[in-house]
Amino acid sequence: MLKVKSGEVDKLGLLYERYKKMLLGFFFKMNHDLEASEDLVQNVFVRILKYKHTFTGSGKFSTWMYHLARNMYYDQYRKNKKESKNVGVDSVSYKLVDEDSIEVKLDDNEQQQQLKMALKALPPEKRELLILSRYQDMKYQEIAEVTGISEGAVRVKIHRTLKELKEIYFKLENTHHGY
Repeated sequence: MLKVKSGEVDKLGLLYERYKKMLLGFFFKMNHDLEASEDLVQNVFVRILKYKHTFTGSGKFSTWMYHLARNMYYDQYRKNKKESKNVGVDSVSYKLVDEDSIEVKLDDNEQQQQLKMALKALPPEKRELLILSRYQDMKYQEIAEVTGISEGAVRVKIHRTLKELKEIYFKLENTHHGY
């Protein structure tokens, strides 16, 4: 990124290749819309080029990138709040291991769907924390830098959000099974 900042903008392609899948996963888990997620990834790299002068090199590039991505997502979310379209969980395909029995496959698939539905039921700010920590494997300190809150607050919020996710998950499970 420092080379991009110093004028070697062709190096942005390397960064794009290295980080596009991570960003796509982040956006898709946030909005469940593949096309919009792909657009957001492209726009993040446009923003990286536009704001390259703000990258200091004192922290990790990925932290700075996620900060830009997060701001872009929330700008888009606020802009399209009324017209946001939600892709149903049914449209997400699951990869199942062949050696499992049909019953286990169906049960796993059902649990994955319930977890995705529970995650989707969380407010975006809480969902984002879980996605960054659990799916993007970011450390609490990195999440704190990206979100602008203290590491301790991140830790507490993630803990509380996991409890909330469990409650939502079990409500969905009980509703589905008629308990």
